[in-house]
Amino acid sequence: MFAAGLIVASALLIGCAPTQSTLRYQPDPPFTAVWPAPPEAPRYRYVGELVGEQNIHVAGGGFASAGTRFFKWLVGLSSPKHVPVVLQRPQGGVVDPAGRVYVTDVSRQAVYVFDEQAGSLQVWEMAAENVRFLAPIGIALGADGQILVADAELGYVTRLDKNGVALGTIGKGQLQRPTGVARDAARGWIYVADTHGHDIKVFSDAGELLRTLGRRGEDAGEFNSPTFLSFSHDRLYVSDTLNARVQILSADGAPAQVFGRRGIFMGDMPRPKGVAADKDGNVYVVESYFDYLLVFNPEGELLLPIGGTGGGLGQYYLPAGVWTDYRDRVYIADSFNGRVVILQFLREGA
Repeated sequence: MFAAGLIVASALLIGCAPTQSTLRYQPDPPFTAVWPAPPEAPRYRYVGELVGEQNIHVAGGGFASAGTRFFKWLVGLSSPKHVPVVLQRPQGGVVDPAGRVYVTDVSRQAVYVFDEQAGSLQVWEMAAENVRFLAPIGIALGADGQILVADAELGYVTRLDKNGVALGTIGKGQLQRPTGVARDAARGWIYVADTHGHDIKVFSDAGELLRTLGRRGEDAGEFNSPTFLSFSHDRLYVSDTLNARVQILSADGAPAQVFGRRGIFMGDMPRPKGVAADKDGNVYVVESYFDYLLVFNPEGELLLPIGGTGGGLGQYYLPAGVWTDYRDRVYIADSFNGRVVILQFLREGA
C-alpha cells in the first residue's frame, strides 16, 4: 500500500511539473565579444554556442528532473550514469526557414536538430531503412522541406523528411566519397562534392545525374579533393581544399572567380574547409590548418580574420563547416571543441 502510494505521488509530481522548454545559445551569465576589437567599428558580435542538451532549458527544470529521476528509480528504470547528449565532432550545418539548426556530427554519426521554436533537441541516426549514418558531413535544404545529408562513408546523399525519416538516396553507386552538398532551389539542382572523384556532380531533385563539373587539376574549374559547398547569389562556392583555394562557379559550372593560396600569412588557405556567403556577398572560409574564420569581400579581398587555436571565446580547434542564415548569423562548426559557435553580422548603419 505504501509503495503504491509512492508511485501515485511520484506520477502526480511529474505530471504537475512544468514541461515548457526553451533553447538558449548563451551560458549564464552571457558573454559579450565583438570583432574587430575596439576602437574599430564592430562587424560581428558573439551570440553563443550550440553544444547539446545543455542548450535546452526546462522551466522548473531542477524540480522536474528530480521528480523524473525519482520515478525511474522507484520503478527500477534508472541508469547508473546519465550519458549527456552533446556534439562530438560537428562538421556541417544548415538553418531552415523556421529557424531549426541542423548539424552533422561525424563522430556521433548523426544529425543534431536544434529547434528554437519548440525548445528541443533531436538526434537523427538513420540514413536509410536499417542503415545508420557512418560519416555525415555535408547538409543542405532540399525540395519540399527535405533535408539532404552527404555521408562520405556510405557513398551517397540521403533524403530525410522534416521528422528525420529517410525518403531515399541520391548518387548511390555514382559517388566515391561525397562530402559537401548544396542545392540551387530555382533550378532544382543538387551539387555534391565528390572528394575522391575530384569533381562536383550535379543531380536533379529526383536523383538523376545531370552532369559532372571539373576533373583533377589546378586550372580554374578543376579540383583537388573538393570538400564543402554552398550555393548563394546564383553562384556555387567550392572549397578546393588540396588546391588551397576557393572557387566560385556559375550555376552551370563555368569558372567565375578563384582566390586563395598556400602560405603562412594571414588570409592564406593551406587547408580551406567550410565556405559560405551572406546576403551582402561576403564570403566566409574556414581555414582549418590555422584555426581561423576568414571573411572576404565579394572580390576575394580579406576583410577580417577571426580565431586562432584554442578553446576559448573567439578561438577554434580544427574547425570544419561554416554557414549563414536569414538573420545574418554566421555559424562555425568548431569541430574538436565539440561546439557550433554563432556570430551576428552587424551591418554598417544597422
